[in-house]
Amino acid sequence: MALDGNTRLAEVTEQVIRPLNQTELKAATALVKDLIKQEPELLEPLGADGPLRNFVLAALTLSPYLREIAEVRPSLLLQAVTQPVEPMLAEAVADARNAWRADGSGAAPSEAVVMTRLRLAKRKLAFVTALADLARIFSARDTTRWLTALADASVAAAIDHLLVSGQEAGKLVLKDIAEPSRGSGLIVLGMGKHGASELNYSSDIDLVVFYDAEAGILRDPEDAMETYGRMMRRLVRMLQERTADGYVFRTDLRLRPDPGSTPLAVPVEAALIYYEGRGQNWERAAFIKARPVAGDLKAGEGFLRELVPFVFRKYLDYAAIADIHSIKRQIHAHKGHGAIAVKGHNVKLGRGGIREIEFFVQTQQLIAGGRMPDLRIRGTEEALAALARAQWIDTATAEELTECYWFLRDIEHRIQMVRDEQTHILPETEAELKRIAFMLGFIDTSAFSKALDEVLRTVEKRYARLFEKEEGLSSAAGNLVFTGQQDDPDTLKTLAGMGFERPEAISSVIRTWHYGRYRATQSVEARERLTELTPNLLKAFGESRRADEALLRFDEFLSGLPAGIQLFSLLGNNPTLLDLIVRIMAAAPRLAQIISERPHVFDGMLDPALLVELPTRDYLERRLRSFLSGARHYEDVLDRLRIFAAEQRFLIGIRLLTGSIGGAQAGRGFTELAGLVIGEALTAVIAEMEAAHGKIAGGRVALAGMGKLGSYELTAGSDVDIILLYEHDDDAGDSDGPKPLDPVRYFTRLTQRLIAAVSAPTAEGVLYEVDMRLRPSGNKGPVATRLRAFTKYQREEAWTWEHMALSRARMIAGDASLMTEADAIIAEILKTTRDEAVVTKDVAEMRKLIEKEKPAGSIWNLKLIPGGLIDIEFIAQYLALVAPARGRVVVTNGLSTADALVAFGDLLDANDRDTCLSALKLYTDIAQVTRLCIDGGFEPQGAPAGLVDLVARAAECPDLKTTEAEVKRLSKAVRKVFGRVVA
Repeated sequence: MALDGNTRLAEVTEQVIRPLNQTELKAATALVKDLIKQEPELLEPLGADGPLRNFVLAALTLSPYLREIAEVRPSLLLQAVTQPVEPMLAEAVADARNAWRADGSGAAPSEAVVMTRLRLAKRKLAFVTALADLARIFSARDTTRWLTALADASVAAAIDHLLVSGQEAGKLVLKDIAEPSRGSGLIVLGMGKHGASELNYSSDIDLVVFYDAEAGILRDPEDAMETYGRMMRRLVRMLQERTADGYVFRTDLRLRPDPGSTPLAVPVEAALIYYEGRGQNWERAAFIKARPVAGDLKAGEGFLRELVPFVFRKYLDYAAIADIHSIKRQIHAHKGHGAIAVKGHNVKLGRGGIREIEFFVQTQQLIAGGRMPDLRIRGTEEALAALARAQWIDTATAEELTECYWFLRDIEHRIQMVRDEQTHILPETEAELKRIAFMLGFIDTSAFSKALDEVLRTVEKRYARLFEKEEGLSSAAGNLVFTGQQDDPDTLKTLAGMGFERPEAISSVIRTWHYGRYRATQSVEARERLTELTPNLLKAFGESRRADEALLRFDEFLSGLPAGIQLFSLLGNNPTLLDLIVRIMAAAPRLAQIISERPHVFDGMLDPALLVELPTRDYLERRLRSFLSGARHYEDVLDRLRIFAAEQRFLIGIRLLTGSIGGAQAGRGFTELAGLVIGEALTAVIAEMEAAHGKIAGGRVALAGMGKLGSYELTAGSDVDIILLYEHDDDAGDSDGPKPLDPVRYFTRLTQRLIAAVSAPTAEGVLYEVDMRLRPSGNKGPVATRLRAFTKYQREEAWTWEHMALSRARMIAGDASLMTEADAIIAEILKTTRDEAVVTKDVAEMRKLIEKEKPAGSIWNLKLIPGGLIDIEFIAQYLALVAPARGRVVVTNGLSTADALVAFGDLLDANDRDTCLSALKLYTDIAQVTRLCIDGGFEPQGAPAGLVDLVARAAECPDLKTTEAEVKRLSKAVRKVFGRVVA
């Protein structure tokens, strides 16, 4: 039934629930007659048979708790059956929130009066909400929302009362007696279902209380612990003590830091230190739902912002996920919830229950929330939807679990409505189970049991998919036993059957792992995780070519890890990543080295969209903005840039390794990444310079990317060629900061700082190796070049090879106006008409010199072989320089070599152009893969088996022999083109 704000129980027109039995129905009928005598106005709605009377009688038979309230407060029953539901509830919430305020006499109410007001509001809301829920006017969503609203109001009112009492007792000095909590520094967080606005019908409320002793309301800050401790004891009493009017909420403060040794209210500073240094994974999960519900709400929001790095780690944290899963296993083991049943089943903690859905959501929020702020959502339903939007789970899973969640919450509400008990366990007896089935609208317990069983099994199935099934060292292929000093014969047979050529060596390696001889396997927990992972690890490696070699490389990788639990947990929870790491170990020692030194680079691979999203500039820029958003100072910015660059280089490499992008796309991705992070480094360096030395009048800076950085052709291991250009007013003097510098020294120092920022080794590694030899006068020239000096040099002094290099120049960062001016100057120089004979002679001599000084040495040196990459690049650069003399102007700066070749049109024979483009694609695809996977040159004899396969795949050839023949064919053809073009 849709709510319009005026919906009434009297609108129930069909039988939504049935009475428990005839005996109970007779008793309820007699009670209603008695209530009509006490409240004659009940006669009209309930005096005669009809849907409303039948509904009320059925409800009173099913819930002794509701029957008791009706007996005590007939007037409440009258209100419930005659007035609109939601205005009644809103009135109850308002009554609770204002319970601390003075009445008409102007006198502040006593604590006893506040307690009574809160209890009357709770009784009213609980009674009306239950009837609306049973009548299906409310869904479980509505019920949880209204119960949470009352909890918020009750806690806030009690806190306001206690603060006012503190001022009256001379302990506090409030900033505003009309709003006692404002600016008080007293933070009350609702945790769990309270924080998520998902309270169940008879919920406890979990609160955590912190205080800022420096907020200025304590007369004596030394008394803070005693004052607030006493206040919290009174808070608990006000909310949960049972009086003649009942209770408000059972209240639990045990989610505070280290509850066995800390006061009921904890200083903010001490709490932050605790969470930073000793916080547990279960606390991280708990704080996902935390919400300020009372006290100083603004301070509460600030405190939660401070906790974001604790709750949502910058790096993905699979060790925490395994830890949380172990908590779930302990619940099953110690509380006897090991099987799915209906009678006696715990719908919260049992298999397939509410807790599994919550764990399903929270674990993935912990995994990815640090990287995806959109997943930092308190509500379970909303979080499931967010996970689906982020493609972390599929839409069908989100919808299925959402439906299951609210079905189970409905059952939970009805279990608790029976006698207002905080229980989640279904009755053991048929008679009592029928009560729950009827409350839910089922015709009998059989129909209910069937529906519940289906939901529980659905949840269990989804939850089981999230966590790999726990297994010991056993395998469908046979024994896998690695204890003791001797090899187990059956284990050796199993290993051989899996594909290992030297099973004894492999068995020895695995025993080394389990003996804890590496740092990564020294802890008991790490070895347990690795033991669980081993069968799948061996299966995956066994399926790779040259399985022994791949596993031994993994062993080498493992031996260098400072810790292993994170990686083992990650691989154990993600079978697809296990397959990928096997591929890395089989083909890419360089990537293996990267993840051994910086395991966090593996984190981004958990993004479900990784292999379908291209690493475009927009894609990278969005992620970089998010990653830098929390950086507070210069070194932090630079460290984050190094982390981001390392991770994104790795992820671009993974796309290349898996074949989701080709060599040219990888080159563009690597280049866009370099341009972005170097640009951010330049921005940070300029800000530091201005802070220390001020500004130069009219000072502007821009960076030119040269070589492969200019032509979008960087590889995973490329250094970057840059030139820093600057300009300033002609009459500019020293900078205007605290440590003035003249313009030349200013921009020289800025450039030196930029080089250090980009290339200095730190704990987070190096951004890029920087090469500035392409600046005017090379290494002999100044590191920073004024634009007018750069222009004069290029016009009057530059050699042919420098103009060739200029044809690949591209402005990548800095002042927009200076970048535009520099682009115009470069275009002007490239449009200059040159003596074609001189250019031809210079280019040919330069190629001969390179061939003499740096012979290729191997057909696989694709850059230096005759007809290799250098020949193709020289063809493009040569044509760029001679084009104006032939009546064609082709400005190639900012174009890739392939795009430049296409742009020359009639300057290059179409067949020759296609030959160059085919060879360029082949060389690029192979070079990108080899530079990704290994350091140094590719030689098939010493290369990993997996890399040999990758090279053939990149070349679109069936094997390496065919690939080599194709390289030879195309290189000969390119060399002939070079001879024809540069003639």
